[in-house]
This record gives sequence, structure tokens and C-alpha cells, in this order.
Amino acid sequence: MASKVPKHIAIVLDGNRRYAKKLGLQPWKGHGFGLRKLEELFNWCQELGVKELTLYSFSTENFRRTKREIDYLFGLFKDEVNKLKEKKEGVFKGKIRFNFIGRLNMFDKEMRNAMMVIMQKTKHHKKFIVNFAMAYGGRQEISDAVKKIAENVKKGKIRAEDINEELITNNLCLKSEPDMVIRPGGEKRISNFLLWQSSYSEFFFIDKLWPEFTKLDLIKCIEEFKRRERRLGR
Repeated sequence: MASKVPKHIAIVLDGNRRYAKKLGLQPWKGHGFGLRKLEELFNWCQELGVKELTLYSFSTENFRRTKREIDYLFGLFKDEVNKLKEKKEGVFKGKIRFNFIGRLNMFDKEMRNAMMVIMQKTKHHKKFIVNFAMAYGGRQEISDAVKKIAENVKKGKIRAEDINEELITNNLCLKSEPDMVIRPGGEKRISNFLLWQSSYSEFFFIDKLWPEFTKLDLIKCIEEFKRRERRLGR
């Protein structure tokens, strides 16, 4: 029976727009509330002994949303990057290593550069890691890995018989596997998130919207995780 705090937690950040609607605001305004919740989440996880977080922040499908919403969301992100540059308090504060995973070439040059600034400035931080899944899709990640492997076979760098689970994992943009996956927002599906990495993860579905998520909710998930028997296929 599991007894330890999960080292790696993945969360689908779902419910920002519905939260804004509950408050009578324009839907895209909810992203600001969701961003502030992240600051709290990072503190909670470090207090509880979690070592790594992977956050489903922006999927490849999210590019279909209105330009107004995307501009608002990206504007929030760029403001946080500027705070980091100016050494002000914000989401990217503290001794946290930040990574961005996904098809980052789908973003414009300014957004890509902003991500590179954050990763470069925090690359030596080891105590706590946060992976933002941006322009991310699980199927797309696996297909991109297969293409890289096929190209290496074509070039003669590897043989077809060398292809195994370890090789596929090493060609993914996220190589670590979450112990548990949490999805707030009331939906009970994984929505193309970490399809390969979550094959033996414990799943938790929460009715609360992401901006309503609390430290107590996180603790309850962790306590339930400890009670579950994880056979990992054995």
C-alpha cells in the first residue's frame, strides 16, 4: 500500500472560463484567477514534499479559441516574464525550475523567447520542478517521438529492432511519469494529456473549478493516493 507523498503530480487546469462566468465576468478573465492559484499551488506542493508538477496549461486545440482570449492569456504570461526579468514577485519567483513542453513552435517568436528566458534563468534550480504543457497534446507528442525515431532509423543511427518503450520515452518531451493526475472542473476524462506517461498514474477528478481548488483539496487527494494499492501492472 502506498505510504509516501507522490513525487510527481500532474494537473489539468480546467475551469477558468466557467469560474469567470460564475462571477459575471467575460470568460477569458478567468485565466487571471487561475494564474494566481498557481502561486499558491507551488507553495503547497513544496510544503507537502512534492518534487515535480506538470500542468496542462494550453493544448494544441486551444489555439482555436478567439483571438481576444488568446491575446489576454498570452498577455498575462508576458507580464509574468517581465516580473522575472525585473526580479519582482510573481508566478516564476523562488528557486523553482520551469520547463515548457509541447509544440512550442506553434507560438510566435515573442512567446517562444519568453519561455526560453524563464527556462534559462531557472535551469540550475533542482529542488522543485514545474513543467508547463503548452501547445501540448498527448497524441501529438507520441507521433512527434515516432517521427524522430523513424528519422534516426533512416539515417542508420539506430536499428528498427532497437525500438522499445525506453527509446520512445527518451524521445518524448516529458520523460518523467506522474504518480497522480488531478483534474478539477467536473469533467471525467484526460483530454489528450500525458497519454504515454500516465499509463500507471492514479487519477482524481474534482468537481470544483480550478480557481476554487484549495490546499485541503490537494491534501485530500494525496491522502487518498496513500491509501490506494498501486500494483503498476504486477
